[in-house]
Amino acid sequence: MSTQMPPSIPPGAPDEPRRASMARTISTALTVLIALAVAAVFARSALSSALIFFVVLVSLVVAHELAHFATAKLFGVQVLEFGVGFPPRIGAKRFGETEYSVNWLPLGGFVRLLGEEDPSDPRSLAAHPKWQRLIVLVSGSVINLLLPIVLFAFAFTWPHEEAIGRARLDSVLPGSPAEAAGLRAGDVIYEVGGRNAKNVAEAGRYIRLNLGHETDFLVQRDGEFVTVRVTPRWTPPDGQGPTGIVILPQQPFTERVVQPPWQSLPNGLRATAESMLLARNELLSWFKGGAAPAVAGPVAIAQTTGEVAKEGGISPLLELAALLSINLGIMNLLPLPMLDGGRAMFVVIEVLRRGRRIAPEKEALVHLVGFVLFIVLAVVVTFSDISRIVAGESLFR
Repeated sequence: MSTQMPPSIPPGAPDEPRRASMARTISTALTVLIALAVAAVFARSALSSALIFFVVLVSLVVAHELAHFATAKLFGVQVLEFGVGFPPRIGAKRFGETEYSVNWLPLGGFVRLLGEEDPSDPRSLAAHPKWQRLIVLVSGSVINLLLPIVLFAFAFTWPHEEAIGRARLDSVLPGSPAEAAGLRAGDVIYEVGGRNAKNVAEAGRYIRLNLGHETDFLVQRDGEFVTVRVTPRWTPPDGQGPTGIVILPQQPFTERVVQPPWQSLPNGLRATAESMLLARNELLSWFKGGAAPAVAGPVAIAQTTGEVAKEGGISPLLELAALLSINLGIMNLLPLPMLDGGRAMFVVIEVLRRGRRIAPEKEALVHLVGFVLFIVLAVVVTFSDISRIVAGESLFR
């Protein structure tokens, strides 16, 4: 999800009114669509669940935009507007040189800077040194990639239930890496890659972290411990996992866990790094011929947030917020038009061209096209989410 406004148009551009009108029309149409989608979510879940989703999302977006805002102010770039949500506008208030607005579409936010593509004004973003522009552009994503450390730490510190039954191999599929390595049904997994796998979820996560790498499995078999080397595959057949095993909890029990801060903070850092690695592995698996990553829009995320809040409480909700923040940070760094990474790409191109800029009008047009394509994708994904909700389905099934 982008947290940027449609590209700013340089003053005096001949087609500025047409572009601005197009952006307003598209934004208004999407507002109506999202309103209908949210109504579908309300019909399937409690009002409080949807409100929790908006609180989580807006908090992550505000953190992202505050980073842009703070770094722009630090370097003397004029901030024209700080907006929560996308237009059409609900209301706005000016303090100093910056206008602060609240908008009807609560699925993003933006900081509008003077001259994002046009360097004619000395306080414009484009007039500042390239290293300062890059810092301003990527600061939001950096915050979104650091914030999960704190969110995961709070999740681990908050009293929560954890499964304590280790993973037992219910079956080993023929022709799988597990069968080739000598794993057997009935084996109980104690370690994967030297990591203590206390339950089914941890065993599965450690396996996915080691895709393509020969990994030691410490298993208990007939009262003895055996080490087996398995290489989890990137592209398993449909219906099979990376190693070709079906695992069940040895004991279907949970225990209440509370980690002190000196444990939860390092664990939060590790969880953040591992979540990024898992995201990378999923993308690499897709490029190598595996199943395409699941795509979910804001409506599906709202549904999932409500389910997590209802079933799991505060700790899983914080973990979900951390994962959303990582998603937001990574996506905005992609070198795509309209996103932070797309704008940073133009700065990199300028460096490679030894200071020669691409014409502001051309850059603004590229970002506008990216915005239109993003809206089209959002519409398609939203319709898919609504169809799933109407059918009574969940992302978990």
